[in-house]
Amino acid sequence: MPQAVRAVRTVSAVDAVGDDIRRRLFDGELTGGALVTEAVVAGEYQVSRSTAKAAIEKLTGEGLLERSANRSARVPVLTATDVRDIYRTRLRLESAALRELAADARAPREAVAANARVRAAGAGSAGASGASIASVEPDMRFHAALVEAVGSERLQRMYGSLVDEVRLCMSQVQGRSLLAVERIAAEHDEILARLAAGDAEGAVEVLAEHLGRASARLEAALAAEQ
Repeated sequence: MPQAVRAVRTVSAVDAVGDDIRRRLFDGELTGGALVTEAVVAGEYQVSRSTAKAAIEKLTGEGLLERSANRSARVPVLTATDVRDIYRTRLRLESAALRELAADARAPREAVAANARVRAAGAGSAGASGASIASVEPDMRFHAALVEAVGSERLQRMYGSLVDEVRLCMSQVQGRSLLAVERIAAEHDEILARLAAGDAEGAVEVLAEHLGRASARLEAALAAEQ
């Protein structure tokens, strides 16, 4: 019997290094203000300086690192003002998506499936840091699925430009266990129920409370730390 051929995605050294630094950022291993120099990256990952530079430039372009002229890159320090703006921008874009979905009384299956994964991440260990961090990716997927279900490439591009900053915020919220995973899943369920009922403004109201609570708690935590 012939052996199945499996497709393997080829990852460049630049992508591999960039992906791991991104993971460390989201896991809180690299904190705000930390320097990310070409020499350190090249040494840690055993790659050339040019590869390290390209990986750093890629992450800088995504807004996950910042660097000024003749300065080494560093992890941005998220302020309460940054967090507020990121969440308000999310609310504007996601609210538009909810209104369109509610007009057709649609609760996207992909969002339903993603929320099941959110709830599973917190099952049996509500409030634990590990469970909270595990919920970040399916939580991101839930919100992205709502936007994607509208079927607008331009809306998706606009939302996509926020994704890394959103993930960084959500990782910090859950890394500090500021929100219980079960409550997140319950609010997602409520959004889906309002959509299925064609209640656009009800869905937007739940979303506003949902995002507003996360924003307020992270803003307060950052203000206390800074």
